[in-house]
Amino acid sequence: MVDSSTNGHDALEEKLGRLSKKPGVKASIVLDRSSGAILKTSGQLSALRTARSRLASTAASLTNEAPAVEESESQGIEEFANMIWNFVNNSGQLVQEMDDEDEVRLLRLRTKKQEIVIVPDPKYLLTVVHDTPPA
Repeated sequence: MVDSSTNGHDALEEKLGRLSKKPGVKASIVLDRSSGAILKTSGQLSALRTARSRLASTAASLTNEAPAVEESESQGIEEFANMIWNFVNNSGQLVQEMDDEDEVRLLRLRTKKQEIVIVPDPKYLLTVVHDTPPA
């Protein structure tokens, strides 16, 4: 008998590997679907940080406080993960209220600077941040 959790993990690793090689991909983050806990990150982690954490990191680096820089980077990634998890849950609630037999399959948020693509899975939330393609 094959362990499905290992196969699921291997399939996730394969997807992340393929995604990271695509042009324009800055970073990816995988969250636990039920709790929002960060399971894996890859790429330019600065792309996964919030603006507030970038400001805190800049301030800490100006005062040469290396541990504070690392702490603000980690906190920024956690803030980003929390915002993604809340966004997915709120979007799912909206869809359920519109049609209780429907579900969210893909969320795509495009700004002037970047695009965030979120693929909800029963176990994971795969989020990819990449450059906004030219119009």
